[in-house]
Amino acid sequence: MDHDFKLLINGQAVDGASSFDVVNPATGKPFAQCPKADEAQLDQAVAAARAAFPKWAATPVEERAAMIEKLAAALEARAAEFASLLTQEQGKPTEQAMGEVIGCTFILRAFRDRRIEEKVLRDEGGNKVIEHRTPLGVVAAITPWNFPLILMMNKVGPALITGNTMIVKPAPTTPLTTLLFAELAKDILPAGVFNVICDQNELGSKLTGHPEVDKIAFTGSTGTGKKVMASAAAMVKRVTLELGGNDAAIVLDDVDPKLVAQKIFDGAMTNAGQICVAIKRAYVPSNIYDEFCEEIARIANEAITDDGSKQGTQVGPIQNKMQFDKVRELLDDAAEKGTVLAGGKPLDRDGYFIPPTIVRDLPEDARLVQEEQFGPVLPVLKYDDIDDVVARANNSDFGLGGSVWSKDVAKGTEVAKRIDTGTVWVNQFLAIDPNIPFRGTKQSGLGAELGEAGLNEYTQAHIVNAVELA
Repeated sequence: MDHDFKLLINGQAVDGASSFDVVNPATGKPFAQCPKADEAQLDQAVAAARAAFPKWAATPVEERAAMIEKLAAALEARAAEFASLLTQEQGKPTEQAMGEVIGCTFILRAFRDRRIEEKVLRDEGGNKVIEHRTPLGVVAAITPWNFPLILMMNKVGPALITGNTMIVKPAPTTPLTTLLFAELAKDILPAGVFNVICDQNELGSKLTGHPEVDKIAFTGSTGTGKKVMASAAAMVKRVTLELGGNDAAIVLDDVDPKLVAQKIFDGAMTNAGQICVAIKRAYVPSNIYDEFCEEIARIANEAITDDGSKQGTQVGPIQNKMQFDKVRELLDDAAEKGTVLAGGKPLDRDGYFIPPTIVRDLPEDARLVQEEQFGPVLPVLKYDDIDDVVARANNSDFGLGGSVWSKDVAKGTEVAKRIDTGTVWVNQFLAIDPNIPFRGTKQSGLGAELGEAGLNEYTQAHIVNAVELA
């Protein structure tokens, strides 16, 4: 690829201390070089963010909002370029890549318009108590490879509008769209406000444990999230963690199984199943189980799995070799314990392709049921009793999202209230709104992103309790 990517440190585009290959998952071959920072450059980025913080925090919020709008407009103007690069480094079909890019502009503009108002908690008898909020300081944002742009914006929007400065470290397999965004930020934001460093996972602990970093915003696996949390503990840094999930879809017995099968398929297979809140397990009542399985298998068998840059592709490749190998292991285990109705084996071609796979008749303790597959593989499980299926859905270390499907919205809502996850959707999936908080329970995360709650994560609340001098 003919583009000279640079790190962004203190408003300057700089070479890395070295570089590394970025692989197109549709070919399994390198297509670009990424600059690689060393520890000295990490320290420079943190120092730049620290130095820029006082002035940025003191900048009137309307001026900060105007710069965020410029970022959104610049991204929008180059949306096709960003989408093409995103497909090359991440693998998702072009249409889905464009959706991610445009979604970024919505998130930036949602936070552009948010304001934190001082709250009066008491004003009586000469006693006035107010709560006001201030920015935390330097934020380290560590982003994943499944949605490298939009999950960065979930952090950039609230951090910048509240007056924090940032260092962003993207996943090493998908760093390029972040670096392209840094080119926009370089010409819009003051030097040091937004910095980007890249590595191959050598600098993560150095960044999270850095004494000049005040908050860590991390999206990624639960295993890595635990390490981030441990690293932050020494200095009691503020932490937001959006981690893994094993989201259950519970289908009630009043639905048309053919109608719901398509929706469940889309919820499981979008972005090749590489979504934290993708449908990871489907529970279907026994009276419609066979019909549902037959229909979702038909849909899977007809889906087009190919290079995301090709028109008509519905399912792209797994993003990286490590994840590809993990999904293959789960496929082998599922084939031994259940019945594979569609897919089941990687495609015999270059790249990391696994076609949409549907497996029925698995026991509850199968790996594909208990673990987060993060790939285009869906187990369909049978149930007879609503209390039993709720208990099975909740029997997980994860608690990110889930869904309930029913013609009776009120009935579906009552079931949804019993699901122990941060978000439960009724008759929809991936309905993420920048104005609605998104959070996990159990080992799926800590804190919130999006909405007012997500905004507050980037601030420190202060109470001022005043009385008249007697």
